[in-house]
Amino acid sequence: MCVCPGPRRIGIPVRSSSLPLFSDAMPAPTQLFFPLIRNCELSRISGTACYCHHRHLCCSAPYLAQSRLRYAPHPAYATFCRPKESWWQYSQGRRYASTPQKFYLTPPQVNSILKANEYSFKVPEFDGKNVSSVLGFDSNQLPANAPIEDRRSAATCLQTRGMLLGVFDGHAGCACSQAVSERLFYYIAVSLLPHETLLEIENAVESGRALLPILQWHKHPNDYFSKEASKLYFNSLRTYWQELIDLNTGESTDIDVKEALINAFKRLDNDISLEAQVGDPNSFLNYLVLRVAFSGATACVAHVDGVDLHVANTGDSRAMLGVQEEDGSWSAVTLSNDHNAQNERELERLKLEHPKNEAKSVVKQDRLLGLLMPFRAFGDVKFKWSIDLQKRVIESGPDQLNDNEYTKFIPPNYYTPPYLTAEPEVTYHRLRPQDKFLVLATDGLWETMHRQDVVRIVGEYLTGMHHQQPIAVGGYKVTLGQMHGLLTERRAKMSSVFEDQNAATHLIRHAVGNNEFGTVDHERLSKMLSLPEELARMYRDDITIIVVQFNSHVVGAYQNQE
Repeated sequence: MCVCPGPRRIGIPVRSSSLPLFSDAMPAPTQLFFPLIRNCELSRISGTACYCHHRHLCCSAPYLAQSRLRYAPHPAYATFCRPKESWWQYSQGRRYASTPQKFYLTPPQVNSILKANEYSFKVPEFDGKNVSSVLGFDSNQLPANAPIEDRRSAATCLQTRGMLLGVFDGHAGCACSQAVSERLFYYIAVSLLPHETLLEIENAVESGRALLPILQWHKHPNDYFSKEASKLYFNSLRTYWQELIDLNTGESTDIDVKEALINAFKRLDNDISLEAQVGDPNSFLNYLVLRVAFSGATACVAHVDGVDLHVANTGDSRAMLGVQEEDGSWSAVTLSNDHNAQNERELERLKLEHPKNEAKSVVKQDRLLGLLMPFRAFGDVKFKWSIDLQKRVIESGPDQLNDNEYTKFIPPNYYTPPYLTAEPEVTYHRLRPQDKFLVLATDGLWETMHRQDVVRIVGEYLTGMHHQQPIAVGGYKVTLGQMHGLLTERRAKMSSVFEDQNAATHLIRHAVGNNEFGTVDHERLSKMLSLPEELARMYRDDITIIVVQFNSHVVGAYQNQE
């Protein structure tokens, strides 16, 4: 039996008629999805004709472990669907082709999908302040949800030194991750500004003069910014810097980057909550701020200034440092901790923040109150507001919100909120010449690849060298012909490493297309990219990656100066 909200029979995929609040075009043309539906091999992928829209525990998928799903539904708000026939029987009833056929994407089609959202930026050697320790970065996204719930951001701080880069993983929709992706860097930049610069900006606003630019954004054309909410967002940001001015006596003190990052994260989350409580006379903006607050997002942000690298993480995205050893091999250094049930310190923190009689209910089935997988996140006011506040806001909100079952139900064992925080855990690392790159990625990557493989693949791509290891077959019985094929693939891999002009794209290719031998299998890659949007989420999550490459010569020069 399948217990899930909103069951749907699988047939030819049809897009919902309701338009999402933030539209994100899928990179693959819809017509590429239909051959797989006609292909009887799909029966191997989906054993029944039952499919559930959302990420729930009730529907299992061959490649997507239940523990990776972000939400578990509350039984009181689940509907029941009972599959009556297998996919094969169902497809026969609809007169689909009964003869197995192979409809695979061609390599150019695969490349078109993989490269649709890629972006690269090369940092000028000298930006007028200092020689940058960052050579540049590559980023890319591969959707699984429709619309994609991940976001990414990159910007150079213009009034202070340093560069900001971040990935944001949304859940219960894309509204919160969208808002955080376009707002958080402003809060961080303002937190890093000296007192005199804050005064100059405030005086410019008061007198109607042009403002000093704070950030130079590095955006892909698909990276959307909300023009409708820009005034609201600016007013909240201005209130924040006004408070910073009042708190600062004007004495010239060094700004602590760690404290600035923590304050920026917490203040933005507080503003998201406050904006939803106050509402807005404009019905569109009122619905927007409520959607932002009731959905959620994790964030993993890096601030690079010379040899000083700070990583602020809230949730389960990760930052991984690629280090090249003296023998040319690659090792991974983790610069963030996952905030979920696998983190013993997080479990202990949660239990200490609530009464002892809640020790068994605050985390159930490895989820916060049995529902939410990450233990830290922006938004998600269902886990932060009191019950009375939730009811008041929902009852006075627009009908669209009041009709949403998710916003109406109260989490079980909800006694002493807040249960969730957006406060980040900040890690500091002083860069060394052997630190070659940093990978920021949402959990869609780490669910499919081990951190050591991620660093090795990126390192080999960036250097163009392959540190050859004996071919491991993982316990499989391999014939001489199969071994010859593996060796041939390895040789082809050395010549095709430059097929991708973007390190993040190259990493996504491996994450989606790797076979059991650790090499990219075009047939598997083609199948995974051909999945209709209604099935893709059953096999993987959205994947968003930023690969930051460091300038070893500049990093070494910093060390020599000391």
